[in-house]
Amino acid sequence: MSLDLSHIHVQFGNRAILSDINLSVHPGTMTVILGPNGSGKSTLLSVMAGERKPDAGQIHLDNTPLEAWPLKALARRRAVLPQNPSLQFGFSVTEVVQLGLSPHQASTSRHDACLVDQALQKAGIHHLKARNYLNLSGGEQQRTHFARALAQLADGENKEPAYLLLDEPTSSLDPAHQHQILAQAKALARQGNGVVAVLHDLNLAAAWADHIILLADGKIAATGYPDDVLVPDIIEQVFAIRTRILDDNGARIIIPCLPSCGENDSKKAGKMIGPQQNTA
Repeated sequence: MSLDLSHIHVQFGNRAILSDINLSVHPGTMTVILGPNGSGKSTLLSVMAGERKPDAGQIHLDNTPLEAWPLKALARRRAVLPQNPSLQFGFSVTEVVQLGLSPHQASTSRHDACLVDQALQKAGIHHLKARNYLNLSGGEQQRTHFARALAQLADGENKEPAYLLLDEPTSSLDPAHQHQILAQAKALARQGNGVVAVLHDLNLAAAWADHIILLADGKIAATGYPDDVLVPDIIEQVFAIRTRILDDNGARIIIPCLPSCGENDSKKAGKMIGPQQNTA
């Protein structure tokens, strides 16, 4: 059982946004999609979600074409956090999160309240539950929609793995909440579900991903474990920036080599590893 994309091609005018994309998202794995601006990350996620039909290729969930899934059944198996969620109604935070339960069978109000409460806690917004959504900051709104997505996959009806698709879920968040959200996404993967997140921060990807998909010009430039993909040579090829990889007590830290980044500064930051290892 997996979410499989084969020979995906998306065209916009004369430009190929995605070209011959082949990949699988497996339960129990947190996959992070990285790439420069315009490389096709959000388009790829929307294809995975079934929100955008590719010009060529197939998407299968559990060996069934995505378009063959009834909408309500698909909503019970995958939840999506878009890059810019739009909601113009003055719902309370609790009411927004409750929207995640709409694909599921009616259950007791106590059961629904418990699921919503758990999602609020996991997103770190339980203290905001009575607030008007429209009066929240951008980061608080983002965490509210993350809680809605968690509630959508937490009903307990599913006997099969679910999939959480996140498009830049940390873009409006401070560092502490970035890690909190990604930790909850990773926990969902550890429960046997599949998680895909589009990120821009290489260090967040290195810290939380089980698997990396690196896009460049609409094609997969590299894919594999973070330690194999997030290395200076590949990063420079895709992002056109030189980097150093540091080892800080077992944690990999990716440092851009700016003009002011001297050799002495890098030695102070930690032990260099990877292709540019310094043994001094």
